[in-house]
Amino acid sequence: MSIQTEHLTDRRPSVSADELLAAFRPSERFGEVSFDTYRPDPQQPSQSEAVRELRAFADSVSRTGSGGGFLARLFGGGSRGQDVRTGIYLDGGFGVGKTHLLASLWHAVPGPKAFGTFVEYTNLVGALGFRKAVDALSDYRLVGIDEFELDDPGDTVLMSRLMRELADAGVRIAATSNTLPGSLGEGRFAAQDFQREIQVLADQFEVLRIDGEDFRHRGLPQAPAPLAEDELERAVAERFDGQVVAVDDFDRLVEHLAGVHPSRYRKLIEGLDAVVWRDVRTIEQQAVALRFVVLADRLYDKNLPIIASGKAFDEVFTPEMMTGGYQKKYYRAVSRLTALAREGILGDVSAV
Repeated sequence: MSIQTEHLTDRRPSVSADELLAAFRPSERFGEVSFDTYRPDPQQPSQSEAVRELRAFADSVSRTGSGGGFLARLFGGGSRGQDVRTGIYLDGGFGVGKTHLLASLWHAVPGPKAFGTFVEYTNLVGALGFRKAVDALSDYRLVGIDEFELDDPGDTVLMSRLMRELADAGVRIAATSNTLPGSLGEGRFAAQDFQREIQVLADQFEVLRIDGEDFRHRGLPQAPAPLAEDELERAVAERFDGQVVAVDDFDRLVEHLAGVHPSRYRKLIEGLDAVVWRDVRTIEQQAVALRFVVLADRLYDKNLPIIASGKAFDEVFTPEMMTGGYQKKYYRAVSRLTALAREGILGDVSAV
């Protein structure tokens, strides 16, 4: 047998609107999870309470038809006990199972429905245009938004409008984040200047706090040492014989990403069994780093092992990036890249 070698830099994928929307489902990691497979920590009663609340929410979504008609119940008269918010919001640290629970909710309700990260929804709007994205999602029963975060004023206004219009169409919304709705955007821009939009977002949700050990308190996992250039070929041959592997120079790859819309990154890595990067270097520019974070997320979704030379992945972003306004994104990316590198070199994967 032999390895089929390809290059990501040779790929220029095109994705139709239907293909984009069809991809809004849990990744392979969460393709078969359920509320029954979630294991609450007995020392953290909020985790069991979250399962109960989400089961009830799933029942209410299942009873509500897609499309209009929900707005009257949402904003209409009646007692406080009759008031039902558009969505539910899972707040908690890394590693407490929020994505597992959100994916379980998605699996528990009938379609049409969507599941994606916050960035994937903003990319969807960028690819389709705002009105077409709203029209496409307005017939859904449920829109699940994982890793909800606001990184700049444009995203604040965009998501505020999107969620408001989806609520008007009767769509139920569920989200996860490490930040309470009213605190979204803090530390990234002048959040007080956009408090109205932020409050609109906060008012959409019933908040469920999920307590547990916060991954941030444990620090980053140890990144495996990158291989020397002359070790790459041997390592790939030993680990991925008979498989499809994308081999790229790191500098050319990150340059190539600028010409591929992030909504197409999932298609960019389609059909691969692993990726190999030569001469990984520290990314100096913020825009380049943020694009690379999206690629890291898509690689992690598909659990694609990485073998690399150059710098270790805990050095791929500058110290200023790791302490700046986007640090949550970068910490998550380093953790996920490290896990995939461990899988590539050691056959062991563990991350958030």
